[in-house]
Amino acid sequence: MGDKITKVSIIISKGSLEGIYPGLIMANGARAEGIEANLFFTFFGLDAIHAKRLEHIKVSTVGNPGMHMATLLGGLPGMSAIATHMMGRKMEQNDIPGIPEFMELLGDSGCGMHACKASVDLFGMEKNDFIPQVQDIITVGEFYDIAAGGEIIFT
Repeated sequence: MGDKITKVSIIISKGSLEGIYPGLIMANGARAEGIEANLFFTFFGLDAIHAKRLEHIKVSTVGNPGMHMATLLGGLPGMSAIATHMMGRKMEQNDIPGIPEFMELLGDSGCGMHACKASVDLFGMEKNDFIPQVQDIITVGEFYDIAAGGEIIFT
């Protein structure tokens, strides 16, 4: 067996429930095991930390093979809302916190949270657009400095 993981840095680039939750769950699991964890939100993943958007994240039904439905069906009006509602109920039944609560839990656990400067600039955002748990807006190079010596996971 190899050495134990002591640090993990997770990149979240998608703005859908199924794109955001894996990174949050992995970071939470890392913190629960005493592993240093950092989250780097880039591109549409910024929605997970955007103060006005994080409560409106939806399941992506179009072109999502995990939905096990035809793309045409997934594109019908209301399908994403229905899938999101159903997923929300399942998550609630399994005591999985919503994204806002998850962000608070992660912040309280000491998980680092950073927004990608290139993506922030691309979308015309600034630090005050984000939830308080976001420590800073950093470049990719600065992310690599933070991630140095640990594992990097792209979700």
